[in-house]
Amino acid sequence: MAAALALSACGGGDGKSGEDDKIAGADGGGSSAAPEPGASPEAERPAIKLPTDMKNVFEGGGTGDPVAEAVLRDSEGRINSLDEAIHTRSLERPAFGFYNTGDAARGAAVWVQGFYDDKITWTGTVRYYDRKVTVEGKKKDKATLSYCADESKAFNKDLKSGKVSDAVDGSGDSLVAYTTRLVKNDKGVWQTTDVYSKRGTSQCQ
Repeated sequence: MAAALALSACGGGDGKSGEDDKIAGADGGGSSAAPEPGASPEAERPAIKLPTDMKNVFEGGGTGDPVAEAVLRDSEGRINSLDEAIHTRSLERPAFGFYNTGDAARGAAVWVQGFYDDKITWTGTVRYYDRKVTVEGKKKDKATLSYCADESKAFNKDLKSGKVSDAVDGSGDSLVAYTTRLVKNDKGVWQTTDVYSKRGTSQCQ
């Protein structure tokens, strides 16, 4: 992945951004959380379609904990919604506002806009791994999700010429560590509220 595309998406503390170091996204798969007895039906997840040259591989999951699996599922949907916005050249797709809120939504909008301004998209494969969920709150309605992304096989692509960027020199530059904060809304959706990222981190070796 080309480091030149790293865009600062929002202000805040050290390393905080909407998606400042990520190029690619994820497919919206994953396991659904089992509904609690007497709970209202969950909101239907928006359909998201991505081109075949945007391939994302998610490792892990299948934790056996329905709450953690629901967090993973909706986090994948969030990343996927950003990819859809890049691909369709529109921030008005239903999934974007469905999965993103607060600082995460504002930062992601700036980050995606960078693709529009530079007249590029992305192509290739991103691998997401070492995903860890910590559920918080008495109602189990808050969570922290950390994970790593290997972007060594994802590349910027010029929309007009179709030219694909060169690989990044040094494997460390293609690794990004993420920590995200999520809150479960009244429709049962785990929305991401904050995203922190760090490129070239040793914890993702």
